[in-house]
Amino acid sequence: MSAEPAIRTTYAEYLVQERTSPIKHEFVDGLVIAMAGGSPEHARLSSSIARLLGNAVQGRPCAVFSSDLRVRIAETNRSTYPDLTVVCGHRQTASDDRDAIVNPTILVEVLSDSTEADDRGEKFAHYRRLASLREYVLVAQKSKRIEVYRRDEDHWVLTEHGPGSTLELPSIDAHIDVDDVYRDPLA
Repeated sequence: MSAEPAIRTTYAEYLVQERTSPIKHEFVDGLVIAMAGGSPEHARLSSSIARLLGNAVQGRPCAVFSSDLRVRIAETNRSTYPDLTVVCGHRQTASDDRDAIVNPTILVEVLSDSTEADDRGEKFAHYRRLASLREYVLVAQKSKRIEVYRRDEDHWVLTEHGPGSTLELPSIDAHIDVDDVYRDPLA
């Protein structure tokens, strides 16, 4: 997120602004917060895991969406733009926002210095309110490490994956080689 001051508004006013804005904003219970741009490494990792997830769900009733898709958590009055969103089954939109989905199966955030604390803390607390969410994936930039929080009945279980290991996402029956996520053909 950005250091730009937040503006307090209604969700309807936020939507009007967001449809014409050249930059994206998150909505946090009345506050409109500008999102910062990502680094080249952030963009590369997002693209890499999007490709691998896309390959994993090919031929199944699931789709992978980029950070242009808004996720609405109506229960806590928050809307965000995760780095990646996987939706399986029928895509459901928010009753107050036809451009935001409410039923993600997997959310992925690529960690950066400016977003890591929120991605791990407050934002994850909001995401946990989404009944459809099965896995929350955090992709580190500074090291080859992927963390997966998996819903197990009424609690979340963390698994960590490093070099040489396989990331397992049971909600979509996917197995992704961590080294493939971090492989940089330009290095």
